[in-house]
Amino acid sequence: MSATHPSRPGGAAAEPAATPPDVRWTLLGVMLGMLLAMLDNTIVSTSMPTIVGDLGGMEHISWVVTAYALATAVSTPVWGKLGDLYSRKHAFLAAITVFLIGSVASGAAQSMTQLISFRVVQGLGAGGLAALAFALIGSLVSPRERGRYQGMTATVMAIGTVGGPLLGGLITGHLGWRWSFYLNLPLGLVTLVWCQVMLRLPAQRTKARIDWLGILLMTVTISAVVLAATWAGTTYAWGSWQIVSLAVVTVFGLTAFIASQKRAVEPVLPLRVFDTGNFRLAGVMVFAAGAAMFGATLYLPLFQQSVQGADATSSGLLLLPMVVPIALVSNIAGKVMSRTGKYKIFPILGAGFLAVGLFLLSTMDTGTSRTLTGFSMALVGVGLGFLMQMTTTIAQNSVEMRDMGVASAGVTLFRTIGGSLGVAVFGSLFTRATEHHLPSAASGNADASLSGSAVDRLPQGAKDAYLTAVADATQQIFLVAAAVCLAALLAALAVKEVPLRGKPMAAEPAEQPSAEKARIWR
Repeated sequence: MSATHPSRPGGAAAEPAATPPDVRWTLLGVMLGMLLAMLDNTIVSTSMPTIVGDLGGMEHISWVVTAYALATAVSTPVWGKLGDLYSRKHAFLAAITVFLIGSVASGAAQSMTQLISFRVVQGLGAGGLAALAFALIGSLVSPRERGRYQGMTATVMAIGTVGGPLLGGLITGHLGWRWSFYLNLPLGLVTLVWCQVMLRLPAQRTKARIDWLGILLMTVTISAVVLAATWAGTTYAWGSWQIVSLAVVTVFGLTAFIASQKRAVEPVLPLRVFDTGNFRLAGVMVFAAGAAMFGATLYLPLFQQSVQGADATSSGLLLLPMVVPIALVSNIAGKVMSRTGKYKIFPILGAGFLAVGLFLLSTMDTGTSRTLTGFSMALVGVGLGFLMQMTTTIAQNSVEMRDMGVASAGVTLFRTIGGSLGVAVFGSLFTRATEHHLPSAASGNADASLSGSAVDRLPQGAKDAYLTAVADATQQIFLVAAAVCLAALLAALAVKEVPLRGKPMAAEPAEQPSAEKARIWR
């Protein structure tokens, strides 16, 4: 019998003895579910100008993104808890179904209001796709062996990041923006069937109460945070009564939520998962990584298209210098972790590379070459490759199996909130730096856009001023992101290298006790 884990009350006794030999085929279906959510985000972003041109409602365009992000953030811990209480497989299939319903409805939307409403449904399903996917990986593969399959996750992230913009431009140009949503249907149906057949996890029969009060308080608190992050500095001033009110709601909501979780029989986010320092440190690291990744993917293509004259139709390819290292480094680090059982060095290296790469990006100006930009992006990709997946492993390894879904959902939640807050702050910095140099301000045309053609039509002096403003804004954004990643570096240095649960299959003893043989995972 395995020895008791020093940082977990239940020890390793609830862990599987070895990973099933055909687990890659099972994981493939789980990865397809993750790909669904990732592709949707990037494809829809590419299609937004066409959507607004068809449905109108330019003043509501931010809500198409905000509604989705808010629903995803709010539902993520709920899906994770439902998976822990009942069945992770059935919860995952339900999340896919909800996501597909929202996708079909969004594709059929006849107004911007309808689209925003249906994006909420999509976001509710997406909250379960990411959280439950990582929980299922944690249930199927022990932490010690998880590194062998880390490359699969990194590859899915790369495909979603690069393939989304390319597919979005191709689909929107040839089939229309509605197919940006309808595309989810065939991929989702394949995922549903694949997981139903291949994912063999017995349903967990548990008598439990749903923590409705905790869900309500969590929804209110996260909503206030995301709305404040979205509106502050853009729709409303930072010191306006609207933002101050949201800040007050956040503080009181968080206080009430913590109090409710201490009293709940089955809390939606058990505070015990925060008892271990490694889980808290993983939250800090993934929060910083989420802010850096969202900032890089949003503002790097903008800089390259506006300042460096890159072709907007190939915007996905512009991220290749960053995305390729993510997949390669994550795969290598995972294999080393599985072979040696050591992992602390990887988040340290990741946070370090990330901070250096972002700092180099903060030095870009109108004369920076694409080669130098690509080198800096590669450093960012190496950092994300070392950091992103390791934080999930560290978080899952610090909790008991019964909290695997909650831990996975917590990491996903920190990443989502980090990305939302990062985008809000970066957006405010960008707006302040460029608002007096926009093409519309120079041309007197309120309908002018930020497209390359609109910039090219500007007088040379106004054009130079605008490009300089974009470069200055980009510098500020990546300098702030680099500073945030220094916090991730400090957190990585503080991680305690607790032995990973489980052993490589070759190291397992030939005979297992009958109780070990009969053990199943939730």
